[in-house]
Amino acid sequence: MIPPLSTAAAGMQAASARLESSARRVASGEMENYAIEAVEQIRAKSDFSANAAVARTADDMAGTLLDILV
Repeated sequence: MIPPLSTAAAGMQAASARLESSARRVASGEMENYAIEAVEQIRAKSDFSANAAVARTADDMAGTLLDILV
């Protein structure tokens, strides 16, 4: 079983790295189409948000389980 918090953290790190790479390409002028980079940045932000929601949900579930057990 893969722990959901670890998975979410890895997903947030990957999304952050993708956003940073895209921002570097825009800043350096390495790409030909800014629209493609804008889409990539929106996707990275959405992926980060989705993984953050998974982390929050896993945390809430663990808290609820502890409340039940105590």
